[in-house]
Amino acid sequence: MNPIITEITASQVKKDIPPFRVGDGVRVHTKVREADKERIQIFSGIVIARKAGGIHETFTVRRISYGEGVERVFPVNSPNIEKIEIERESQPMRARLYYLRNRTGKAAVKVKEREGRAAVHAEASAPAAAAAPAEAAPSA
Repeated sequence: MNPIITEITASQVKKDIPPFRVGDGVRVHTKVREADKERIQIFSGIVIARKAGGIHETFTVRRISYGEGVERVFPVNSPNIEKIEIERESQPMRARLYYLRNRTGKAAVKVKEREGRAAVHAEASAPAAAAAPAEAAPSA
């Protein structure tokens, strides 16, 4: 991108965005204006794409609502986005998860979980499992 444009838009780029990736389950808190009132609405789903960069960066979130697939494209640096929460992390094998559009039911939200998270849970339960057999063994 042109360095002049990058310099001008640098003040508008958000710095507090969590490091989410394609395949992660996210909750996007957006501001909704209705007449003279403003409220926060949450859209949760799986990030299926991230595009562009800098001030123009967008991400697409997909969810299944009442049996229908719903996709919404959000600008990352939009002032209407209050915050982005990461519900679950995953490790997809692709940069775009458009193949989820053809799936229904549980398969539509099935993306491979990140190995690091599973290892943390396995380590947490391993000491408890290792201690149980030692207590159960009869002493001689």
